[in-house]
Amino acid sequence: MQLNEDCIAIYSRKSRFTEKGESIGNQAELCREYIQVHYGTEALEHVVVYEDEGFSGGNLNRPDYRKMMAAAKKRKFKAIVVYRLDRISRNIGDFAGLIEELARLDIAFISIKEQFDTSTPMGRAMMYIASVFSQLERETIAERIRDNMHELAKTGRWLGGTTPTGYSSESVKSINIDGKTKKACRLKLIPEEAKVVRLIFDKYVETDSLTLTETELLNQGYKTKNNKTFTRFSIKSILQNPVYAIADQEMYDYFVNAKSELFSGKENFDGVHGIMAYNRTDQEKGKTTILRPLNEWIISVGLHPGIIPGKVWVRVQESLKRNKSKSYRKPRSNEALLTGLLYCGCGSRMYPKLDRRRSLDGKPVYTYTCKMKERSGSSICNQRNANGNALDAAVTAQIRLLEDDQGIFLKQLEQSRSSYMGNRTDYEERLATLQQNRNTSEGKMETLMDSLAEVSDATARSAVVKRIEQLSRECKELDSRIHELKALTAGHALSDIEFDVLRQLLSSFKSGIDEMPVEQKRAAIRALVRRVIWDGTDAHMILFGASEEEIGYPEIKGLDQAASASLSPKTRRGDDSK
Repeated sequence: MQLNEDCIAIYSRKSRFTEKGESIGNQAELCREYIQVHYGTEALEHVVVYEDEGFSGGNLNRPDYRKMMAAAKKRKFKAIVVYRLDRISRNIGDFAGLIEELARLDIAFISIKEQFDTSTPMGRAMMYIASVFSQLERETIAERIRDNMHELAKTGRWLGGTTPTGYSSESVKSINIDGKTKKACRLKLIPEEAKVVRLIFDKYVETDSLTLTETELLNQGYKTKNNKTFTRFSIKSILQNPVYAIADQEMYDYFVNAKSELFSGKENFDGVHGIMAYNRTDQEKGKTTILRPLNEWIISVGLHPGIIPGKVWVRVQESLKRNKSKSYRKPRSNEALLTGLLYCGCGSRMYPKLDRRRSLDGKPVYTYTCKMKERSGSSICNQRNANGNALDAAVTAQIRLLEDDQGIFLKQLEQSRSSYMGNRTDYEERLATLQQNRNTSEGKMETLMDSLAEVSDATARSAVVKRIEQLSRECKELDSRIHELKALTAGHALSDIEFDVLRQLLSSFKSGIDEMPVEQKRAAIRALVRRVIWDGTDAHMILFGASEEEIGYPEIKGLDQAASASLSPKTRRGDDSK
């Protein structure tokens, strides 16, 4: 829809994907009814809907809300309609700022549940009053959550979710004073995984390095719970988790000094059980999980056995804090052109490492190094590093050669486009068949549902219900296949505009590349080159137009095809260093 000043925006939000409360769809429909009554039927043709499902009202960091406000600042509509006031925000500061911003933009804000309309003075006054109660409700909810955490801390129970490495979750039953049976969860030690946790702590204490600890785990072939290789980030997460620490005198003193809330007495720190820390992380949707300050943690002695002595755990925390300032930072003057495009023959990305030396023309010297080689200490991948300056120059020279003979590149692009359009016909036929089968199954299901009321025999009724359930499952499976097929066909066609842009860019590349700054050079290369693969001796350039089958990873195929140009032997030699 083309947005203009006659449009009306509808905003709906729901913090969880549940059946409780008004759904996103119901909120929007109620807003439409309000618009039809107060603005007329024609206004419905100029309605634009913004929806955020699964986002809290605690802040305004929501995708569709940001889109709506960006459009509002351009005065793309005359009013915003919500089902209820707290759908926008439960924070009075955020809400007051919104009302002021909309007033400045001359955009009305309407909440149909509370019947507030900021186009009137009374509506604006009542809106502020209601927002105060919304924030009060939010703060009350937050207080109840914290009180609940306090109660949970007294039990030391596991709250569920992904269990930490070294433990599994088991259900335990208890009988309260009323004679009722209650279920709770606690962590159960997994000896094999606990050995890995001990190894991580031992290796870090020995090396004082996340990188060297990572290398050791890679060399020994250890995997995470999800069967992935350990990274510095997953290792750090384990090292920082107090669940592994044995509740002893050192841990008690540590949390007392940090002013954490302790819900276990000193006598409970028995040197056997582990620590349970509640309210430890901030896991706001859409943001990276971060650790809260220690004085906000709620600490209890858990029901599970600890693994790491408190003295060792505290020592590791001090080391992590000390080494935080030593973490790697990308060099500011990065001259490398193939960052993000260059892959090692093992399938891992390669990244540039600056040398302190400079070339004869005064430019920084750098090499491309395999990420897996770096992480594993050359045990998993021992591919020769690539001379970054020479490789970037070779890629640039190769593209210049393409400009002299555009036929190869453009022919490959044409073949790719023709192949895609041919396959598209087959895709559309399969899609039509799936949709027809789906409509047939849905029709059968509706017929059976209509006849269900007339079936009195219990056995026959049960058979009809089972058939309806079967058809419902078939419809869901067909929906899934239709979605997959649509996703497969989307985004692969090379449009006429894209084709012309690539052709023009190729024509201007030879004459303009030398005058471009580094950022523009990178962008120009990325527009023509899909991927560069380094095998330790040769580099292979895969241009746009090559099919996915030709460049599959980790098995590299089709490098001798027209779409995959090997660099000339004179310019493809790499750095001989290991």
